[in-house]
Amino acid sequence: MNANQFVKALEQLRSWREYAFLLSLAERSLPNYALFSDAIGMKGGAKVRMLLDEAWSLLESRGSDAAIPQMLAKLEGLTPNVDRYDVYGVYPAYDFCQLLEQALLNRLNPTKQRALEGSRLATDTVMKFLEVSEGAELDEDELVRLLDHHELMKADKAFQREVLIAVRKQRYPTEGFIRELREAAANDGVSNLGIGLDE
Repeated sequence: MNANQFVKALEQLRSWREYAFLLSLAERSLPNYALFSDAIGMKGGAKVRMLLDEAWSLLESRGSDAAIPQMLAKLEGLTPNVDRYDVYGVYPAYDFCQLLEQALLNRLNPTKQRALEGSRLATDTVMKFLEVSEGAELDEDELVRLLDHHELMKADKAFQREVLIAVRKQRYPTEGFIRELREAAANDGVSNLGIGLDE
């Protein structure tokens, strides 16, 4: 699947498949939020974990979406203001919140497509991290080469494609399928930036 085919396939995602794709991106980036939250003593990590679990349970039960506005309000209260913190970690933490918000908004209004926007947001998180951590001294060409060949970029691309293929192949969101998807997205607690909850 080349880049154009990937974009086209994302644009064709509907219903639970799009929701599951966005949730998977949020799950992969959760450690970015948890580590930032711990670092500043915010103690929001457990709360967003509960919110994300609740979001997954909507997919499993196909139950009432009546709780989503309340979930969105909770998420808004847990979303860090990037202007208030002078540490880089606030940006990946904020991006996680945006991904979870995209998923919940998708569930609330499935007619507005959000998979492509979510995909780009997740990839941008990785790109910006690499620019800050490894690209400061590089010229534009060197930065492009870094981003093209970096393991984190390759891993992000591979993960997104795997999730996309998995949800497209699956007819219904069975309990077993959702469990496997969640486990793969959780990646043993290692985020899309290659940082883990035990660090």
